[in-house]
Amino acid sequence: MINLKAKSPIEGLLPVTQSNTVLRGLDVGEITSLMPYASQQKAASDALKVAHGMAFPAPGRATGRANCRAVWSGQGQAFLLGPKANISLSETTAMTDQSDGWVVMMLEGSSARDVLARLCPLDFRPQVFKRGHTARSLVGHMNGSITRTGVQAYMIMVFRSMAATAVHEISDAMKSIAAQ
Repeated sequence: MINLKAKSPIEGLLPVTQSNTVLRGLDVGEITSLMPYASQQKAASDALKVAHGMAFPAPGRATGRANCRAVWSGQGQAFLLGPKANISLSETTAMTDQSDGWVVMMLEGSSARDVLARLCPLDFRPQVFKRGHTARSLVGHMNGSITRTGVQAYMIMVFRSMAATAVHEISDAMKSIAAQ
């Protein structure tokens, strides 16, 4: 019998370091899409607080902490990153496991904002894109999600099928910024 082992799509590609900026893979655990049922937004947020200790994120925001985070992912929806979603959420929220559909990376360092500015049509100035802010946007030519998690730290999510391309494009932007 063949024994198959799951492999990350970024295995062997990361980490990448240029100057003082690092792109590394980030194991966030499970990724569950949460979509509150009609007229259940408040109840879903309350249930998420009880089950996982955080509110449902407002548009363009993330709640929680590194090992248990909710990230806005579109109108009326968010991703729960980290633990398995508590079954109690199913009373107010449609849930789907998205763990195998996404790859998550962390871009950290003093040039991280400049690197992202080369790839994304967003304003990453600290007074505009603050810690806890998130956006669905282009990352190069791919759709993705960018969340600011620290002073010089950004969590980047792209579709699993685009992982190698994302690493390539972000690495090229890192090299370009480092060469300036």
